[in-house]
Amino acid sequence: MNSESLLKLNKIRDKKGARHCRKTLGRGIGSGKGKTSGRGGKGQTARSGVSIGGFEGGQTPIYRRMPKRGFNHTHLNKTYELDFYKINRIIKNGLLPENKTINKELLVKIGYMPKYVKHINLIANGKLGQSINVCVCKATSKAKEILKASGSTLNECRATECKVASKE
Repeated sequence: MNSESLLKLNKIRDKKGARHCRKTLGRGIGSGKGKTSGRGGKGQTARSGVSIGGFEGGQTPIYRRMPKRGFNHTHLNKTYELDFYKINRIIKNGLLPENKTINKELLVKIGYMPKYVKHINLIANGKLGQSINVCVCKATSKAKEILKASGSTLNECRATECKVASKE
């Protein structure tokens, strides 16, 4: 057996190019990364841990140049618009129990309306198929006419006091 063909620990090497060292910084002009070590000269960004987000070299940043748009009113009561298409869908799907009123409690329970919404507005969109009881905060004049024509009862109340209205 030839001694050159045997694997020896002192002859083990990585493949050429498998490992390479990081460039040594700050070791003289001839190294290519001497003196400032690739960080430029002096100032804030030459230091470690610097992040100047949105800084545009002293020019007014874009977020300050753009106009302010819109306004979020913190105390605005969000409203839910209930129309006759939705009411007919509730009746058709059997979600309205017998002799019950369509009010906030029912709409939240069947998943038509989120519970954080305070007010329900009834708008005249579509036609009403049968007479029902409705308890809402506001109703348009045309919606009131449609309810009256179908023999339904409307109870306009505050968001906190939606109670079942009796037929007159």
